Amino acid sequence: MTAEAATILELKQVRKEFGGLVAVDDVDVAVREGEIFSLIGPNGAGKTTVFNLITGLDVPTSGTITFAGRAIAGLKPHVLAQLGIARTFQNIRLFGNMSVLGNVLVGRHSRLHAAYWKAVVRTPDERAEEKDAREKAREYLEFVGLRRRHGDLANNLPYGLQRRLEIARALASEPRLLLLDEPAAGTNPQEKAALGDLIRSIRDRGVTLFLIEHDMKVVMGISDRVTVLDHGEKIAEGVPEDVRKDRRVIEAYLGTGA
Repeated sequence: MTAEAATILELKQVRKEFGGLVAVDDVDVAVREGEIFSLIGPNGAGKTTVFNLITGLDVPTSGTITFAGRAIAGLKPHVLAQLGIARTFQNIRLFGNMSVLGNVLVGRHSRLHAAYWKAVVRTPDERAEEKDAREKAREYLEFVGLRRRHGDLANNLPYGLQRRLEIARALASEPRLLLLDEPAAGTNPQEKAALGDLIRSIRDRGVTLFLIEHDMKVVMGISDRVTVLDHGEKIAEGVPEDVRKDRRVIEAYLGTGA
C-alpha cells in the first residue's frame, strides 16, 4: 500500500442520530485501497455504528458514504455484499448447528448465479456451480487453517477457530473491502499473533481491511493508519505511532489526568 493508493471507501460528514443521541458526529473517513485501516476509541465512541452505516444495517441521518466511487448509504446488506463489502461481527454470528463447510457456503451465496428452478431440478450447470462453490469454500478453509475441520459443527469449534470461520465465510463472498469488528476479542496472545499474520495475508490477497479493535497491541502492530473516535467525534487520525502519542487520544482512554 502506497500513499498514492486510491480511496476505496469514503465517509463525508456522516452523522447518525438515535432520537436525541448523536452516535456519529459529522465524521470524515477515507480508507485507501490495499491498506489495513483501524477505527478505535473507548466504549460508546460510535465505532460499531460506523460499521453498521457502511454495511447497510443503519442509514445515516446525513452525510455521504461512497464505495469504489458509488454512493452506498441506505443500500441493503445483500446488495453491498454483491458490490464487494463483507464484515464480521463483535459477537460471533455463525450457524452453530451447521457444518464448518456449510457456513462458508452460505458466504458464497452472493456469488452464485443459477436460478432457483435450476437448483430444484438439478441442471448440469447448477451442479457445476455447486461443485465450484464447494471447492472454493474448501480453499478458504485451507487459507484460515480449518480445512480438516470442514465436517465439524461450527458450535464444536473452540472460540478462536470460530473467529477464523467467520472470517472464512466473509472471504467466500470475494470482497474488495472486509470489515472486522473486534476480531481479537476473547482470543489468547498466541491466537492474537496468528490473527495478525492472517490479516496481513488477507491484505496480500488484494483485500482492503477496515478493523474495529480494542487491543492496542494488535492495532499498533498491524495497522497502516488509525482513526480515533470519542463520543461519536473523530479526534485523531494518522499512522499508529503518531496516534499513540496524541494528547486527545491519551485523555480519551485514560482520562484528563493521564
